[in-house]
Amino acid sequence: MEAQEVIITQASYLASAVNPSQYPAVRLPEFVFIGRSNVGKSSLINSLTRVKNLARVSSQPGKTQTINFYELGAKRAGADERKNFYLVDLPGYGYAKTAKGNRKIWAKFIEEYLTTSKELQFVCQLIDIRHAPMASDIDMFRWLVARGIPVLVIATKADKLGKTAREKQVRVIKQALGVPELSVLPYSSLKNEGRSDLLDVLGDALLQ
Repeated sequence: MEAQEVIITQASYLASAVNPSQYPAVRLPEFVFIGRSNVGKSSLINSLTRVKNLARVSSQPGKTQTINFYELGAKRAGADERKNFYLVDLPGYGYAKTAKGNRKIWAKFIEEYLTTSKELQFVCQLIDIRHAPMASDIDMFRWLVARGIPVLVIATKADKLGKTAREKQVRVIKQALGVPELSVLPYSSLKNEGRSDLLDVLGDALLQ
């Protein structure tokens, strides 16, 4: 039987943190979003939740400097059961204009979160579909895989390319990350393309 469509029932900003004492007290499943600065993370979060300006979209890369927790509810269409979970937005990596000292601090608290969270389900790593993954993208992917953290690669800004170019770039991403069988999900925040696919993945993890 085909699974019913997954619906986001509510979404709200909950907390910002730079150390474990600031993490939400209530434990819920966590789905993490990470990517280079300006990859379109905030736009994707707003598209996924359909809450305008839930995540602040900035033209200035490197704006997110804390771990931001959003509390979301999800259910399958026609079902009563609703599951709450956290969408966790991590600071962008690989942006040169952020002071080196800052980057080291960010790296430490990001690493601490990713390696100690007991509720972490998987990481959505966002990569701009228009370009081959950069060294920082590849390093982050390998770092996550080496620690046994499940990764879903999302190719953002998919509306910027035609179908053939999109397919080619997905192959480029797989090749650069060294995993030919890797699942890459093209996403357009502008057109909400890929939204139902991403919701299905979240629903499969949440709503057994």
